[in-house]
Amino acid sequence: MTVVKHIIWDWNGTLFDDRDIVLSASAEVFKGTEAEGVTGAEIIAAYTRPIWVTYEKLLGRPLREGEWERMDSLFHLAYEQLMETCELAGDCLAALNRVAEGGRSQSILSMAGHEHLTSTVGRLGITPFFALVDGLRDAPPGGGKAEHMVRHAAALGLDPSDLVVIGDAADDALAAAHIGARSVLYTGGMQRREELELAGAPVVDSLLEALDLVGA
Repeated sequence: MTVVKHIIWDWNGTLFDDRDIVLSASAEVFKGTEAEGVTGAEIIAAYTRPIWVTYEKLLGRPLREGEWERMDSLFHLAYEQLMETCELAGDCLAALNRVAEGGRSQSILSMAGHEHLTSTVGRLGITPFFALVDGLRDAPPGGGKAEHMVRHAAALGLDPSDLVVIGDAADDALAAAHIGARSVLYTGGMQRREELELAGAPVVDSLLEALDLVGA
């Protein structure tokens, strides 16, 4: 097995335990639409990336012009009102400390807005663990992660074979494969285990289990 030099962590649903408020904020988005009253189980069953595809599945129709922007704005407004109630995943600190004590570096790559991400990571007191905290800066929200992974890996200056991506979505595995890196998927987020398994990466139920799997 190739020696792991660096862990790239996803944020939402991985290090940051926000599944419950993502479901609550998503339900707010559908008020006044054909999908008003959608349940958390229904949102999870439909969840995929790009996010607007999830919305179309729940609405049962294509999004109309301007509808994605409005719904995305509603989601983030509701999410930000609830996010102060969220904490780190239960084994997050143990996992971050294990990586650091093992002499490996680590970073965060998230599709959350960059300023929002860095502020939250700072509030939770874990910024010193990371060589790089990288959120979305110059692209519309809701898309895929692959091109952001290219830029993130380049900024780290490491060979992709030295990297392991740990995230909660099939898109994390796709982004890792895009640069030739390995990945492990964690069941703490919005996607069901059955869907994660289709991505072809190992699937685990804890962050420490992910580290065990890659020998970190």
